[in-house]
Amino acid sequence: MTRGYDLNLLHAMNVLIEESSVTGAAQRLQVSAATISRTLSKIRATFGDPILVQMGRNMVPTPRALQMQPRISRILAGMHDLMRRDEKLDFTGIKPVFTIRAADVVVGPFATKLLQTLRGDCPDAAVVFASETDGDDSDALRRAAIDLYIGATENLRPEIMRQTLFESRFHGIVRAGHPILLGEITPQSLVQYDHISVSRRSRRHGPIDDALQEEFGLNRNVALLVPSYYTAMQGLHRTDLILPVPDVAMNRDTLDRLGLYAFPLPLQLAPVNVFQAWHPRHDSDVVHRWLRRTVLTVTNEWRNRSHEAAPTADTLIH
Repeated sequence: MTRGYDLNLLHAMNVLIEESSVTGAAQRLQVSAATISRTLSKIRATFGDPILVQMGRNMVPTPRALQMQPRISRILAGMHDLMRRDEKLDFTGIKPVFTIRAADVVVGPFATKLLQTLRGDCPDAAVVFASETDGDDSDALRRAAIDLYIGATENLRPEIMRQTLFESRFHGIVRAGHPILLGEITPQSLVQYDHISVSRRSRRHGPIDDALQEEFGLNRNVALLVPSYYTAMQGLHRTDLILPVPDVAMNRDTLDRLGLYAFPLPLQLAPVNVFQAWHPRHDSDVVHRWLRRTVLTVTNEWRNRSHEAAPTADTLIH
């Protein structure tokens, strides 16, 4: 027996789950709350699940709704791709302003180049880099408080779309003449000195501490915790502190100017997967696609250069 499928129900269901509110979904879809209530009734009958249930004063998605949502998002994205026209974007008269949330290690090497590349196509383009916060990155994308997230968080909601940009590996940075540079750098010598840790959520310990403990039974002392890698590097030349830094932040000119050396950490650490993420509503937007394509181009150029200049395991970066 042939069964009919209504993609409008899937779209409404996706919005209802994201908003967790009949009123919010109605506002998003620009229809009345009564219309959305009737649509929710159809969705419940179609899928044999309440989809949204009352919890106190709020509504929350059911476990099955959350399980289905990633697949629904992919189906809708696929339909957008089928309907998409490969038309050339006309930049005449538009002045796009993009708000991007990213860590300073992303802003530092890519911000200026990204703006220059965007303006090569659209001279009036502008970019605002919003600082990272303890807030929900997925919620910021959903509310359109930001247009794009670039980073490595593991806390994005399933419906948020993402694209890998590059992998980054950690190195250690110390002042020129640091005593650790006089001999072989080992896990044992690494923990003989105090460390700086960088975290926007004030976490003193992370993958480096796990690797030291699990592989060697060692612990390091994090004596200083700061929210920014570039801030941490500024006064490092006056101390014997060790600063682990992702290689995306290791600009050779900056290290030379600050009198710093970088070296590969003697640990087996998984690379950090840096990606760009956006809300599904922007997936087919031609201007937003242009932004994402430009971000990918700029980061690919950096990745190709960094691979060509990648240090060997026994080479110091100066």
